[in-house]
Amino acid sequence: MSLNNLIENYFHMSFSYNEILTHLSSNGIDISLRTLKRKLKQLDLYKRINYTPINIVREYLENCILGSNQLHGYKWMHRKCIGVGFVVKQETVRTLLKIIDPEGVEIRSRKRLRRRQYYNPGPNYTWHTDCYDKLKPYGISISGCIDGFSRLILWLEAAPSCSDPRAIGSFYLNTVEALRGCPITLRFDKGTENRHIEQFQQFLRRNNTSRRPSFLYGTSPSNQRIESWWSILRKHFTQFWMDVFRQLKDDGLFSGTFLDKNLIRFCFLNIIKKELKEMMLEWNIHRIRRSRNSICCYGRPITMFEVPEEYNTINFIHTVEISELQLCKNENMYSTNICCDKTVYELCNIILAEKRISLPDDPYSIIDVSLLVVDPCLNS
Repeated sequence: MSLNNLIENYFHMSFSYNEILTHLSSNGIDISLRTLKRKLKQLDLYKRINYTPINIVREYLENCILGSNQLHGYKWMHRKCIGVGFVVKQETVRTLLKIIDPEGVEIRSRKRLRRRQYYNPGPNYTWHTDCYDKLKPYGISISGCIDGFSRLILWLEAAPSCSDPRAIGSFYLNTVEALRGCPITLRFDKGTENRHIEQFQQFLRRNNTSRRPSFLYGTSPSNQRIESWWSILRKHFTQFWMDVFRQLKDDGLFSGTFLDKNLIRFCFLNIIKKELKEMMLEWNIHRIRRSRNSICCYGRPITMFEVPEEYNTINFIHTVEISELQLCKNENMYSTNICCDKTVYELCNIILAEKRISLPDDPYSIIDVSLLVVDPCLNS
């Protein structure tokens, strides 16, 4: 990636000048603050001039709150605006949200998050993984993993079921491949879905001399890093989909049968996966504020994870050989190409092709399309 592209990406992540310089340095590019400002001027990237017209920002926010983004607060929405290239003040976003979504602002203002003490020496020292089952009654499960030090989300994936250990194993191996290493310790609940990642983690760290165990079992309360983050996921994402699916159930369009769950997966799983990716990125680049009651580091998760030297620590990642990783992949063999039962998937695609329609990106429009698929499926 070119220097200009890197600078533009970091700018749209709402990084400060010093943060941009730090990340450029971690990529082997050392430039001065003066050069950075000149580059930003050449790219026409500004934070305090050439503000985006209010009507454009308002239209974008109105479109955002039609989906799961309606659960975001004004700071999160401000980051989304910066991410799409808008030049807008945080106060402007707060005022607009209060105008166009007063009920949502009132609901969010009543909620508080209670935090617990936690300490971790550095990135990749401990990963916390768990499955989130709030959407499981509708046929969709969510698996997540978070770094204990930086609070960086390493994977956030939706699948037809997280009870299959191959699914969790696939998420783990893909992350290890991307990072070219595994953590010192992997922490998870004692469930059958974690059998594969337990064996993979133990195999990849078999020659490590550290006294720290390769994996740790624990109850959900003791796995607090990922367990506490689920409340954030529900606040900003899951609650919207719970309400959508509950409405389908109340309208008599979902009864929990095998076919109902697979129709939900066919229609909604891909858009949920897409929104989870966006949620993960937005969380990883947001700024965690300093807390009076916490001894943890604060800042952006992506910076704490990628540039631990700024926090007087090191990266604890255990390097993995490609040949060892390939052995694990050969043992796992899990495919995510088909989102639901193969027969239902093929039948739904035939119905859509006959009606000459495709699945839209808007969740409410998908509901209308799904109704066109349900009746032919039930009569087949």
